[in-house]
Amino acid sequence: MLRPATDEDRDAMLVWRNHPQVREVSLTQHEIGADEHAAWWESTKTRSDRAVYIYERGGIPSGVVTFFDLDREAATSWWGYYLDNDGLTERGELLPAWIQIQREAKRLAFGELGLHTLEGEVLAANEAVRQFNRRNGF
Repeated sequence: MLRPATDEDRDAMLVWRNHPQVREVSLTQHEIGADEHAAWWESTKTRSDRAVYIYERGGIPSGVVTFFDLDREAATSWWGYYLDNDGLTERGELLPAWIQIQREAKRLAFGELGLHTLEGEVLAANEAVRQFNRRNGF
């Protein structure tokens, strides 16, 4: 399930985003500080060209989907996502969550958000995600 992110999700999003495995495959790879994250969140939550959702698996917050450069008139957006790698790994649910978050994000993008085009970037070295994206129609 995807639901809009709230202020209560802010700290968890930072922990998940700073996980070494997440940073390693992100365009921004430095460890994000609390002040930097707080400023990002304060700006993001009020912008019409961004939408942030929390992915819940079994009722447990487990990841983030971000739509950015969201143009509702043109029905286009860029997107990215990351998961609570540690929590999902402990529960033995990382791979199924990875599959589900992408499917739910696509459903939300082309359904509720009414998008026609969804763009994303993947680092060339992140071959696992590149292959996974191809399998899912990206």
